[in-house]
Amino acid sequence: MQKKHFVLAAAVLLCAAVVFSAGCIDEGDSDVKVELLYVVPANMPLLLDSGAVDAAITWQPFVAGIEEAKIGKVISYSEDLPPEGKWEGHTCCVFGANSNALANPEIAADMTALMILGNEYITDNPAKAADLIADWLFAKDDLTYGGVSVNSVDVMKASIPTILFSGEVTDAWIQSNEDFVQSQRDLGLVTGKLANTNSEETEALLFDFSAYDAAQDILASGKFLEPKTAVKEISIGYLASDHDGPLFVLLKDWKFFKDNYNTYLKPVSEKVGKIDKAELYVNGKKVCDVKLIEGSAGPQLMTLLQQNQIQYAVAGTPPFVSAVDKSTSAVDIKILAPIMMNGSGLLVDDESPADDWDSFIEWVKERSAAGKPVVIADPQKSSIQDVQLKAALDSAGIGYSVKAA
Repeated sequence: MQKKHFVLAAAVLLCAAVVFSAGCIDEGDSDVKVELLYVVPANMPLLLDSGAVDAAITWQPFVAGIEEAKIGKVISYSEDLPPEGKWEGHTCCVFGANSNALANPEIAADMTALMILGNEYITDNPAKAADLIADWLFAKDDLTYGGVSVNSVDVMKASIPTILFSGEVTDAWIQSNEDFVQSQRDLGLVTGKLANTNSEETEALLFDFSAYDAAQDILASGKFLEPKTAVKEISIGYLASDHDGPLFVLLKDWKFFKDNYNTYLKPVSEKVGKIDKAELYVNGKKVCDVKLIEGSAGPQLMTLLQQNQIQYAVAGTPPFVSAVDKSTSAVDIKILAPIMMNGSGLLVDDESPADDWDSFIEWVKERSAAGKPVVIADPQKSSIQDVQLKAALDSAGIGYSVKAA
């Protein structure tokens, strides 16, 4: 397989040994401790604003929203968390499909190529992309946290530069996914098909790069592939996050892709906000209808893939790993390519004395000594953010315990 390499991804590696040791800290391992409170990201702004938590680790656009509302401040983006260099260009969200989709290889290749072009659009046009993504997610309405309102376009403009939008498959990106699988093994969370696989076996179970390789040929030649087998409709699942931005810009600025590539996703009706019906045109010809299905969470999208209610999905690496590991379905799920990397951050209350990681650790030590441990909102056990936070705490010799909700 032809893999593209870029400088930012060169240092990517999720360190399984570090993750494992981080995951095994309990209350007896350190005199200095923090408390972790597992909560959904949507609740974090209000918890931080009310003082119920002192810090939060979450993904975009919640990070930018909290900062724009002056509720909290970023002390470290995810790629900069300790151990130094471990998280640069780390895996996050991916484009995947089920075996039914891959049975139509031309459409799978065309869709993968379009997603790559969607990434390029965001990179080349960040201000325009911010406007389009705010349109999709929030209909450009203001976002309100308690008594504070912020402009959703401004939030997107702050968020997008912190995300590495890239659809390139690299050796480092593959390794980061495999190391994440290893961390899940060490934590006892991967116990099925991926429990004892070597690198080649893990790659065979998780990935199918045939569509990506064909997409690279498409982009090099400028000629998309017309399907050999007629398809009436495809369905694409996604989550309401700017991490899924490449899909949103493809639909919101479909005329750009028509004019430049003559292959595009055309909404059945253009409107403010989310789009649920579209048509896929390849080389100027309509080839099928497209349904856009918003999911509530990654695991739900995996279920829909296995039930063939959707054929493609944009979601995080963890739900794909879990679904592949635990699957008993006859319908296989595969990761086709990355969508983006990085895109998360650790924030503290706006009035906290901490301004960076080192001052955060000093603050943690002072609070712990005073018997008032810092409480950190964490999106979910075993999430990428959870793994990174625990590894960073471990590197600083900070213990943790889980606080009851």
